[in-house]
Amino acid sequence: MRLHAVPLSVVSVLLVLVISVLLSLRYRNQDPVKMATLGGVHESQGGAAQNSVEIEGVARFAVDEHNKKENALLEFARVVKAEEQVVAGTVYHLTLEVIDAGKKKIYEAKVWVKPWMNFKELQEFKHAGDSPPAFTPSDLGVKKDGHGSGWQAVPPHDPQVQDAANHAVKTIQQRSNSLFPYELQEVVHAKAEVVENFAKFDLLLKLKRGTKEEKYKVEVHKNHEGSFLLNQMEPHEEQ
Repeated sequence: MRLHAVPLSVVSVLLVLVISVLLSLRYRNQDPVKMATLGGVHESQGGAAQNSVEIEGVARFAVDEHNKKENALLEFARVVKAEEQVVAGTVYHLTLEVIDAGKKKIYEAKVWVKPWMNFKELQEFKHAGDSPPAFTPSDLGVKKDGHGSGWQAVPPHDPQVQDAANHAVKTIQQRSNSLFPYELQEVVHAKAEVVENFAKFDLLLKLKRGTKEEKYKVEVHKNHEGSFLLNQMEPHEEQ
């Protein structure tokens, strides 16, 4: 049987297709917006991104790796700020709050991640100071020294506010007989007050249940151990 030569143009097309498929697999985990800013450092995408499971996992990895390398005993507390830089994978630039011998400290870390290779590498971990760049009453938790008494407005995206809001939503769901789960859409506004050994959060939450949107006014308390308790909740009707 005589074999016919494959035209060069067909080979070129096949080669282009193979390269396209390989590139697609290579970058299947990369966001198109991030790809457009290849190499630049930008804030992590999404609301309260520093509280995402992905970011927290990278942060905990950074602390664990530092502890192994330096024989240290730092304890991860929270992510204060998260930025990303897209290279061959993603370099996460994180500002972390850790506990060192009972004292809160702030560190800056850089972690290189290539998810398709299950690769993580701690590139940098350095001390940045003993307090976040901008404290709010909610950040301070149960410490009120230096802050005025009474309710004070705090940023809705503050990590402690988001934690309080998520606790409220979880509790509302537990007390509900609804077949549809409640989802936190937005913290419309937030106030915080530090009273003796606990902090109080007064929040207006926009929730979604199925196709229905609802608003709840809640008061959440946080004790000196860091535990949250939903103290009050009531549906909020627009005036």
